[in-house]
Amino acid sequence: MVHSNGDIPLTNGGVAATNGTKSTNGMPLASQSLNVTLKDKVIAITGANQGIGLALAEACLANAASRVYSLDIKDPGKEFLELQSKHPGALEHIKVDVTNQAEVESSLDAIVEATHRLDGLVANAGITAHKSALDFSQAEVERLWKINVMGTWNCATAAARMFLKLNTKGSIVMTASMASYGANKASMLIGSQTVPSTPYSATKAAIRSMAKTMAMEWADHSIRVNSVSPGFILTELSYHVRDAPDWDTKMKYWRGMPRLALPQELGGAYVYLLSDSASYTTGIDIPVAGSVGAW
Repeated sequence: MVHSNGDIPLTNGGVAATNGTKSTNGMPLASQSLNVTLKDKVIAITGANQGIGLALAEACLANAASRVYSLDIKDPGKEFLELQSKHPGALEHIKVDVTNQAEVESSLDAIVEATHRLDGLVANAGITAHKSALDFSQAEVERLWKINVMGTWNCATAAARMFLKLNTKGSIVMTASMASYGANKASMLIGSQTVPSTPYSATKAAIRSMAKTMAMEWADHSIRVNSVSPGFILTELSYHVRDAPDWDTKMKYWRGMPRLALPQELGGAYVYLLSDSASYTTGIDIPVAGSVGAW
């Protein structure tokens, strides 16, 4: 059966576009796989030389991405090089300062020049700091905002411009945080005071809001923008949770999963949002937090 708009139905009752490899109306292609996969896709991930970003690179490669680029200001470490050796020619590093818009744009140009495509970008690079709000200097707060918020802005807008240039239905995924929903109850204990890092939480709330607003603005171009809010993940940035002497007690009363997650446990959410299976998913946030914040 051919519909009046020239499209054909998918096997599950949906409607697929028929015009070759591109869909002019944003509908999925008839040839689109129903598997959650990144087959043939080129993905850029900021801050992927370590921690969550490196775990996301591993997840993308495990789900058949053809090439993953880490855009990171730091040099690759041992863990990155080990993963790179397992995927020869599929994992690359480009040195990028995400607060420098020109560097971000140049890195995406280099990716497209090498691969002739860009399918997704994960704006993941970020920093944290924990102390009383009254002890933060203006310069310290501005640094958090510059890296976390402006860095995400630079990467998302550069990716959107590239998607438009390539006529690609691209996906942008931002790393927010469960701290964007409210005060972090598992914050660092300094003396007798619990310190939730007010400026960090504010940057992550800004990122989550940015994703929703960009999703609405770019929906007409079939550019999807979503975010993921990790909970307590076992990385260097979670030292304030890992080292807290009252961690077990806090988790007992929260009724959350009484452990920190491995970074790889975030991979499924990001892979889904980057994949064609999420072709109608935009403007959402996926909490991956072991029930923390659910009640």
